[in-house]
Amino acid sequence: MTVTDQRATFDCRQAFAEELISLASQDERIVAVCNDSVGSSNLVGFRERFPERLINVGIAEQDLVGVAAGLANAGKIPYVCAAAPFLTGRALEQIKADVAYSEAHVVLCGQSPGMAYGELGPTHHSIEDLSWLRAVANLDVIVPSDPVQTRAAVRWAASARRPVYLRVPRFKVPEVTPPDAPFAPRQAVLLREGNDVTVIAIGSLTSRALEAADRLRDEGVSVRVLNTPFLDPIDEDAIIAAARETRGIVTAEEATTSGGLGAAVAATVVTHQPCPMRILGVPRVFAPTGDTAFLLDHFRLSADGIIAAVKDVLGHG
Repeated sequence: MTVTDQRATFDCRQAFAEELISLASQDERIVAVCNDSVGSSNLVGFRERFPERLINVGIAEQDLVGVAAGLANAGKIPYVCAAAPFLTGRALEQIKADVAYSEAHVVLCGQSPGMAYGELGPTHHSIEDLSWLRAVANLDVIVPSDPVQTRAAVRWAASARRPVYLRVPRFKVPEVTPPDAPFAPRQAVLLREGNDVTVIAIGSLTSRALEAADRLRDEGVSVRVLNTPFLDPIDEDAIIAAARETRGIVTAEEATTSGGLGAAVAATVVTHQPCPMRILGVPRVFAPTGDTAFLLDHFRLSADGIIAAVKDVLGHG
């Protein structure tokens, strides 16, 4: 039995929904906007409490983002809830022009990101969202790793007064965030001390990085584990320190390797402190059919895959 198997796991959409209701009960400006996704976005409870503050535009993602931008301009704080592949793929122009360029305080909540929709195939996978949205100026990108960070992200976004993209995990994960962990732009969370190799992980890969570190410790390998809930703006200081103080870096994300966490870390490293790196994610391929757990293992996004990458770095470091 693995470390991950021994822990209770959670669907972060529930934490998201509970925190949103709590915020809305304190601030009447908060509204939810969805695309016929009340159930899948866990907004049933919000609708029951605040029926007049739930705007359902139907399956029309471009309208979804445009309506939210209008609500923000009218003084509301809209939380836009939709499946991540459709929110980011269909409405990318509106995200860029109506939200980011216009500096509208809209919280874009990409539900069920990564390969959470598993068997529905690449049309429903959202592995490109981080690459697309990191390329958009003036947009914070947040990838929580557990319910604790999900709640913190919902609260932080309400007061951010700027455009935010929040990935809301569906694949069940254990809680990994310490109670006193920071949650702010450019602040990574140190989850394990280590001086051999650093693993930087986000989202569903964070608990797997911790499992890999624990197993490698038994082999005498000291692994530093960093979590960066803010993918943009990222904690460059923590990355540079890791490149300087350890023999190399491994990144792990449930996203394409083109433009996401690995690219952000690599750009920082090559500019400030070159070191050996391995980037774990989905290569530029369409995934086969299978559930989320199968797909993560298929692409070596597992503790075993992280361990192999760490040993590869040590062999070339």
